[in-house]
Amino acid sequence: MSTDDSGRLVRTFLPGIGFERLFGDAAARGRCDCEMAFDDRTIHVDASECSGNLVESPDCRHSVVEMLSEREMESIVVSSDGLKYRYDRDETDFLGAAGRFIELLGSRDEVLARDVARDPLGAAAGLDSRVDEIGDVALESGLLEVVAGVDGYTDVLSPRVGVGIANYFIDRTIDETARLVDIRELETGSTTRIYERADRLPLYELDVVDLSLSPEERELVIDGYEAIAEGWVDGDRAPSRAIEFVSEEPVDPTLTTVLEKHTEGYGILEDLFADSAVTDVYVTSPVTANPLRVELDGEAMETNVHLTETGAKALASRVRRTSGRAFSRAKPTVDATASLANGRGLRIAGVTDPVADGTAFAFREQSDDRFTLPGLVANGTMPAAAAGFLSTAIERNAATLIAGTRGAGKTTLLGTLLYEVTPDTRTVIIEDTPELPVSPLQSVGRDVQALRTGTSRGPEISPADALRTALRLGDGALVVGEIRGEEARVLYEAMRVGANANAVLGTIHGDGADDVYERVVSDLDVEPSSFGATDLVVTVQAYRTPEGRSRRIARIEEVLGTGDDIRFESLYELDGTETASTGRIDRGKSRYVQAMSGPTEEYADVRRAIVEREELMRELAEDGRVSPSEVAAAYATR
Repeated sequence: MSTDDSGRLVRTFLPGIGFERLFGDAAARGRCDCEMAFDDRTIHVDASECSGNLVESPDCRHSVVEMLSEREMESIVVSSDGLKYRYDRDETDFLGAAGRFIELLGSRDEVLARDVARDPLGAAAGLDSRVDEIGDVALESGLLEVVAGVDGYTDVLSPRVGVGIANYFIDRTIDETARLVDIRELETGSTTRIYERADRLPLYELDVVDLSLSPEERELVIDGYEAIAEGWVDGDRAPSRAIEFVSEEPVDPTLTTVLEKHTEGYGILEDLFADSAVTDVYVTSPVTANPLRVELDGEAMETNVHLTETGAKALASRVRRTSGRAFSRAKPTVDATASLANGRGLRIAGVTDPVADGTAFAFREQSDDRFTLPGLVANGTMPAAAAGFLSTAIERNAATLIAGTRGAGKTTLLGTLLYEVTPDTRTVIIEDTPELPVSPLQSVGRDVQALRTGTSRGPEISPADALRTALRLGDGALVVGEIRGEEARVLYEAMRVGANANAVLGTIHGDGADDVYERVVSDLDVEPSSFGATDLVVTVQAYRTPEGRSRRIARIEEVLGTGDDIRFESLYELDGTETASTGRIDRGKSRYVQAMSGPTEEYADVRRAIVEREELMRELAEDGRVSPSEVAAAYATR
């Protein structure tokens, strides 16, 4: 027998007769070399010097169970090889029962205490048949309950996994009854799988690229993260230069992408929003108890991603930094925008203590500023006939409200219609959160001035005051990003008395002209006679298709009547699944078409102009000339 084998035999035998101190405390009792600490209700295990694997390593289990014999905990986080493994309440309760057994057992049987700490499943075998004090301890501690029916440690110790520098954990367990229905490869290198589940929301499982890195690659990412945090690398392209700095080799695109999203991006959100079908991501508080949820083509799904408390705070900090808006207990709500690494814009709404139990967010895709009316014709959002009518109406200064429910595409359509305002018309835009395409409009020669309200960057200006200011900034088109409060009365009074003779546009929550009228008159306290200054109400809606979620124009209604006698007539409305003309314009019945005619025009002239614009929209759509610059060039001669 070798010396090593003899030593192992002695160390196995001597603890049973009380001589374990001869070999040193850690070695004799089988503890590992993990460093342990705790805060609040979490044990933090630094497994740099051992495996940290609670499934396979009895030594690591021994160390954790002994810690749990001294205090109650709700979670265990093990750090090893650049990864973090989080064991939550169920797993912690399992090992905690072993810890309570050791505490209640005391000094009555030190060998059994050690065996339970190292191997709760094996050591508990037979304890249910004991009728002595030790049997009572096994029952009272809950050990017998947690081991019942458990075949192996993988059944009860299935940690969520995350990268050390990140603030999330991924749940890798999949219900055996779940049915895989789709796989999506993302540009970030991650993969998503969608599962249908009985009696539960579908599962949007993210297989994040971070976890596919080798230990050596993870070390480079962590070192690169430290290089940026310490200021050794900064400025433009910091992530790629940090990887090059720590590896002394050419830049690895995958490592750069991973580092970029955790230093300059929005972390795991970069992966979720890399899926173009994901429109919303919800972070529900308390974050450690609730997985992130997404909306995929309008369908709610539960993800396998869990943020940490630190992750929620890091998101709050990033929102404050990028938006310049306060977000704290003193101002516990925030409304802001952000841009992801892939250029996708987000609208952010957040709440925190004391109005919520912790920090929570709703991230929603921002309206796409690349769309034009020909582009919406090309993608099927509206027919060329409706686009031609709207183009003509906005060019001729229609007072237009865009209505729809949440996520229907109101802001997208509003931004699109702004390209129809002629280049010689000054446009003033009033928004709380910047969503409309101000810079793209300016880049194609539109004279656009934006006013921001409620920015939290010092003194704020109310929407009503911003509107009064806008009326003094020049005679031209007036745009209100969302009509929802006191600014409605100021806006309609200005329209009624003719203070703004050009186009007036805005979005409002509602489904159809009747719904909008009720909201404006009853909820926002605008006189019915003032509402009569509205020319058109355009209703947009989101709907499901076999390919996913789409949006469309549902109705274009003209406003008729005066005083309290306000009524509506549809010019375009859904006919089955397609939006079509009601024939009112062709029959010469449209009051608004008549009102659009100039001093030297007849109704037939305006109708002819609408048809010509329809043909232009169809031609641009069919030719693929749908970008803002291409459309602006085509409009130059109109």
